[in-house]
Amino acid sequence: MTEPYNPLHKLNLGKSVAEALLETAADSLGSLDAFEGAGIYVLYYRGPFSAYARMAERNANVSRWPIYIGKAVPAGARRGASLLSEPTGRYLFNRLKEHADNVKQVANLNIEDFTCRYLRVDDIWIPLGETLLISRFRPVWNLVVDGFGNHDPGAGRYSGEIPLWDVLHPGRSWAPRMQPRKRGETALDIEKLVEAFLSENEPPNDPHISFNPGSTSGT
Repeated sequence: MTEPYNPLHKLNLGKSVAEALLETAADSLGSLDAFEGAGIYVLYYRGPFSAYARMAERNANVSRWPIYIGKAVPAGARRGASLLSEPTGRYLFNRLKEHADNVKQVANLNIEDFTCRYLRVDDIWIPLGETLLISRFRPVWNLVVDGFGNHDPGAGRYSGEIPLWDVLHPGRSWAPRMQPRKRGETALDIEKLVEAFLSENEPPNDPHISFNPGSTSGT
């Protein structure tokens, strides 16, 4: 028996945030005007990098298949602050600009091939909206090619492995200071993983979010 619709169920609340984001117009990632606020965002790729060909074809005319989904939350969000207060700062803009700057450092990607959608959201709803979008679209840079969202760990903190993202897309100035990967993955190895993942996880044409309230797996 179908459960009665509950508009206040956390998944339905998260769905409303995710749907609002997907209804915004896609902008060029490399030419955003500064704005205030925190929220969630989706990045799309439509360029010639061969491993992403299936995705790029879907995004050629309309941004439909995300390559990465993320959030920008104020440091120490809420921590006893008034529920009526608004965070001040360019958290979301700065995060998108950071991503654009990372792409610009890479020789085998072009910033002109990236678009984005973003939505300013009250920070108590940001994590839920991000989680539902990732579950729905399964972006390859979130789930397979880790490290795109990483920051320079700083002096004395380069003991970790170089992220897969930097093996596939070399160019970030700090990445060569990281340690070699223990499993020795090459760029070709990662490309094969990407192609297999995309062939198995292509999202449907319907851009709307549809979830069973008892599950976060998406449909």
